[in-house]
Amino acid sequence: MPFEASVTGLVEVKESREYPSTKEERRSRHEGPFQRAKQAYQQQAEAERAARPAVLAKDLMSAPVVALPSEATVRDATALMKRRGIHHVPVTSLDGTLVGMFSFAEPYPDSLGSRTLAEAVSRRVFSATPSTAIRDIARVMLEQDIRAIPILDGTRRPMGIVTVTDLLRGLANHAGLELWT
Repeated sequence: MPFEASVTGLVEVKESREYPSTKEERRSRHEGPFQRAKQAYQQQAEAERAARPAVLAKDLMSAPVVALPSEATVRDATALMKRRGIHHVPVTSLDGTLVGMFSFAEPYPDSLGSRTLAEAVSRRVFSATPSTAIRDIARVMLEQDIRAIPILDGTRRPMGIVTVTDLLRGLANHAGLELWT
């Protein structure tokens, strides 16, 4: 029954509702508040899971990553990147391990289109693991003036990628990230 506060304590407020006559009516009346409470609890638990701080590469990386073999051509890579709307592609060897990164900043001349990625990739690649701190990844990207870092598994195979866009998305969407000056 509802109560309302008074100067001397709690006062019962009488309502002119009839008591449910059937078992089903009583059950639905009882389960309604219970179900609402259960839903509210579940929503709060989901919000807490979603609002956790992003501190590791696995929290922000784009996965699975699109990678190309080193035998693919520059033309193949640029077509894939345009189609997928991406700007960085890890390049792998025949066994799937990382051998370089190909980035698409501006269109390559047609004369370079037939070159293989093995000839065109940057072989100096900074990489990280899923447990690398986001702060460390951001620091390396800033210091080395790079826009993407591949995330590798224990066998050096690309499993994700962290880009500047991923860092900005994390800054905008994840709770617990603080900026200090």
